[in-house]
Amino acid sequence: MKKVLVFTLCTAMAFGAGAQAKKTVTKVAVKSTTTVKPLKTSADSVSYAFGISLGEFLKSQGVTNINYSLLNLAITQSIKGQPTYLDANQANQCIGRIGEAKREKVSKVEKDAGAKFLTENKKRSGVMQTASGLQYEILTKGTGAVPTAADTISAHYKGTLLNGQEFDNSYKRGEPLSIPVSGVIPGWTEALQLMPVGSKWKLFIPAALAYGDYGAGNDIPGGATLIFEIELLGIKGK
Repeated sequence: MKKVLVFTLCTAMAFGAGAQAKKTVTKVAVKSTTTVKPLKTSADSVSYAFGISLGEFLKSQGVTNINYSLLNLAITQSIKGQPTYLDANQANQCIGRIGEAKREKVSKVEKDAGAKFLTENKKRSGVMQTASGLQYEILTKGTGAVPTAADTISAHYKGTLLNGQEFDNSYKRGEPLSIPVSGVIPGWTEALQLMPVGSKWKLFIPAALAYGDYGAGNDIPGGATLIFEIELLGIKGK
């Protein structure tokens, strides 16, 4: 665990040193019109490279307020094996809170946009809403059996975000999805138990019935309302 802290602080120090060096270079360039690169040794380059990496990470997390003096002190203490003000677990918790704050901010923006969309969408003719908040529109009305929670179904589908960005498409893969009704997100589980085989529905699923505040992978942000077109092809064994 201590190695994790050492690495984190070490890269942070490199960032601090790199940022300060960059400011110096700018001043020199203005005065002499000559760009000077302060990377004279391999150690300089490695330090600066770690700084770039950490800087990009901090920027992605929205961190802008860094106390470089304390950061450099922690580097020195860790490398020399001296006592630190925070142990590795406390340091990781502190860094984790930054990520959590960013996640909550992104999730709130997405949920607000989703709530606004769903409020207007349910006013459209043909759109129905269940007690859970799931909205659906029947594109093709099937006449086959209706799945239960214990069934495994076969379906083609396409999933997009509210902005139209597609994150999954079984049609493009050329192979339908085969999965238990109880093994999908709640919005799907609910809708599938209302759909007769042969149906094609468009689902509008709020985050609470999809991937919640955390999202899924890099394509589905936390708090996102999802839109699916689902074509129910069949029920295994029926």
